[in-house]
Amino acid sequence: MKHKAVSLAVFMQTGQKRVEHALDFHLPAEKMLPQKLHEAMRYSTLNGGKRLRAILVYATGQALSIEPEKLDIAACAVELIHAYSLVHDDLPAMDNDELRRGKPTCHIAFDEATAVLAGDALQTLAFHLLCRPQTDLGSDRALRMLETLAHASGSYGMAGGQAIDLESTGQKLTLPELENMHIHKTGALIHASVKLAALLHPDLNPSIEKNLDHYAKCIGLAFQIQDDILDEESNTATLGKTGGKDRANNKATYPSLLGLKGAKEKAQALHEEAIKSLELLGDKADMLRSLSDFVIHRHH
Repeated sequence: MKHKAVSLAVFMQTGQKRVEHALDFHLPAEKMLPQKLHEAMRYSTLNGGKRLRAILVYATGQALSIEPEKLDIAACAVELIHAYSLVHDDLPAMDNDELRRGKPTCHIAFDEATAVLAGDALQTLAFHLLCRPQTDLGSDRALRMLETLAHASGSYGMAGGQAIDLESTGQKLTLPELENMHIHKTGALIHASVKLAALLHPDLNPSIEKNLDHYAKCIGLAFQIQDDILDEESNTATLGKTGGKDRANNKATYPSLLGLKGAKEKAQALHEEAIKSLELLGDKADMLRSLSDFVIHRHH
């Protein structure tokens, strides 16, 4: 277990550096007009973070023996969508947050109008990158990758989940209703990260594709449960964002419905289910296994 933790740390650090280098290359230069917009785009994207979605792309690629250089565009695309979603989620009209990853949020560092435009531009850049010709990738798989990211980002995915979240503030949700919200809001893009990498495989076994799909759904939900737990147990300095805000805003969370102990048990059960779904991949999926463990034991 100690060896796995060390190798995961190295893998994550390598993946973070790789995707940040690629993002730096693909984002518009700060001095390019319109300068303020491009500064905001870079500020919001190149500001640290776990890069979990990109690392899931690379870990899935490793499990399927896909070279990292073929995964870079997909890794950038999911990180750009994630960055755009955070910029918009932090706006006063949404979650009204002033801190993200320990720094002022985009609308605080710049202004609201620039933050809206930066989010819009980051979203469209993600799809622009996926539209670029990629080596050995047929038009059918390229279109499926675009469809996957669009579905995960729109009203059937992340944006829809955020809409449900806003409508549910101050209301009591059942456990199935809460799960439905988070499968869309958080889980959809995590699921897409795994699926985009799988689509880069030229001839993937349908059983493995189905199992990877289930793995992604399990860790997507486990990630949100751990977020809810951290909002209760951690502090603003550790989280890099405002702690205790869900309770203050009377939002439904897993701890509020299941208690902290029940929420932790639910996250553990999802982790075990995710691990079980990787059996067909053998040792090549060790990083995916370790990432599932990381998701439910992270501290921020």
